[in-house]
Amino acid sequence: MGYYDRQRRHGFKGWKILIGLQTIRLVSLFLHYMLQPKRQYPKEKTQLHPRNKHRERYDFKQLIASCPELAQYVSLNKFGDEAIDFFNPDAVKMLNHAILMHFYNIKYWNIPINYLCPPIPGRADYIHYAADLLAVKNNGEIPSGARIKCLDIGVGANCVYPIIGNREYGWSFTGTDIDPVAVKSANAIVELNSSLKGNVEIRLQPNLTDIFRGMIQKNEFFDLTVCNPPFHASQAEARSAALRKLSNLKNKKILKPALNFGGQNNELWCEGGEEKFVQEMVRQSKKFAESSFWFTTLVSKKSSLKSIYEALREQHVSEMKTIAMGQGNKISRIVAWTFLSREQQEKWVSDKWANVL
Repeated sequence: MGYYDRQRRHGFKGWKILIGLQTIRLVSLFLHYMLQPKRQYPKEKTQLHPRNKHRERYDFKQLIASCPELAQYVSLNKFGDEAIDFFNPDAVKMLNHAILMHFYNIKYWNIPINYLCPPIPGRADYIHYAADLLAVKNNGEIPSGARIKCLDIGVGANCVYPIIGNREYGWSFTGTDIDPVAVKSANAIVELNSSLKGNVEIRLQPNLTDIFRGMIQKNEFFDLTVCNPPFHASQAEARSAALRKLSNLKNKKILKPALNFGGQNNELWCEGGEEKFVQEMVRQSKKFAESSFWFTTLVSKKSSLKSIYEALREQHVSEMKTIAMGQGNKISRIVAWTFLSREQQEKWVSDKWANVL
């Protein structure tokens, strides 16, 4: 055998060894994932409100039956469970669409790119706890129907609070926003869903410093106001929080945020963050003391509560409540206040909530 013949033979043997090693590696990886212990999930997310429709894990077969477009984003994870990639903004948006179709009978739902795509279970919790708040003043019965009027401050392009509140309790909503694009998007959702049309009105707030003025008309009364205020105090803080969230999802450090459906600046941050925003909301609500039974807002940071409570005392509210909510590892709360005296509350219930159950 010549020199070159021996080299070719040795080279062939080397390739066989290399292919064998690659095969072993692939088999090992396959066995690693196949032999992963089945992840055990709790049957219910008990931290969510008892009436929340999202206490159980997502049933993707049911969701796909309601929204077939979701199927392209669903696959088996390493534990053999159906899931979507929550790092993929398009997948998250389609999941929201499917949830709203399946649970809330919404036929059309869309949001512009770079606008907030909210987690539905948490938004539903707010509405259910707000319903309980109304029930406390109504002998434990939740007042329902279109005569119960809610004001959504910062309705956003997604229009989620009116969707849930109208479907669950039949309430009518007025949603306000300072962003013309968000208002246009929310209006499209209302107009293209027969269940919302006539029950939800969207208004543009032209004055960036006003929260209630111009939105609550003369002789207009609301039983409840809801708000999910801008959380962060700066764009840099919002970006840093987004990167932390994405890093946790991917279990590795992410340096560039996914921009699609992450939220507009006015949805995510304002000067002073939620603390300053809610303080200003409290101050402005005093001028509309008799226009709403309950004013409420979401407060994500526990550290914000002290100054918010101080603002409420300064405005001499007659009653305030803090309602704790929990979703997974995240704890937030609703802060609610009213300026109505006990006698005014009783008259409100008698005049406005009679025969609405």
